[in-house]
Amino acid sequence: MQSPVRAKYLSDGCSPSNKKNNKNRHMIKYHDIRKAAYDANMQLPQLGLVLFTFGNVSAADRAAGVFAIKPSGVPYEQLSPEKMVIVDFEGKTVDGDLRPSSDTLTHAVLYKHWVNIGGIVHTHSTYATAWAQSHRDIPIFGTTHADHNTVDIPCAPPMSDEMIRGNYEYETGFQIMNALKERNLGYEEIEMILVGNHAPFTWGKTPEKAVYNSAVLECIAQMALLTEQINPKAPRLQDSLIKKHFERKHGPDSYYGQ
Repeated sequence: MQSPVRAKYLSDGCSPSNKKNNKNRHMIKYHDIRKAAYDANMQLPQLGLVLFTFGNVSAADRAAGVFAIKPSGVPYEQLSPEKMVIVDFEGKTVDGDLRPSSDTLTHAVLYKHWVNIGGIVHTHSTYATAWAQSHRDIPIFGTTHADHNTVDIPCAPPMSDEMIRGNYEYETGFQIMNALKERNLGYEEIEMILVGNHAPFTWGKTPEKAVYNSAVLECIAQMALLTEQINPKAPRLQDSLIKKHFERKHGPDSYYGQ
């Protein structure tokens, strides 16, 4: 005869077979964003944007109110879609066997407040990080920059001691949002930022676009550094060229591409 405790254990869905079935259902349910997050993360080393485990990408499912993100400290060559961790927009783990990225709360804050983004990238890519460590915006020197933004790439001021001692990663999200707000910039207007003393973050409607923006930011950062080395007095790009290059790709009468 089955004991009452055993019967309750089974009826609560705690049997090994039920646990396995539940896990399989979650894997199927979150398959698409896990795959999207995995594919986007694997682009970072391919594009030379990360060293060892220095970076992460997340992919959001707005309908489900969750995002998939790289597990903390796992080398890229050991990743798989199944290892991506599912987290809600409060930063709480919903599904996964591993700890999510240490930057998870930053992603969660941005997803919660910026409702039109579907992917976020954080790296410590060399040139963008060098500008961040220098506490400098990246000046708009040329048309490569203007093809993607009409303003200098902003560098958020370093975080206060109080914020650092508090919930650091959570506060980083507000550090990013406040820096844009102070400059009257919208998150859909510019999809990249430097965090002072830290490194770059980029975002986009999809994780693929967020990765694209990360690669573009690193390219712009390198070009700007070389420009200042060649000519320390190099002028900012003239407004007419900024307008022309941005609008031919993104304006109402754009004609770039097919």
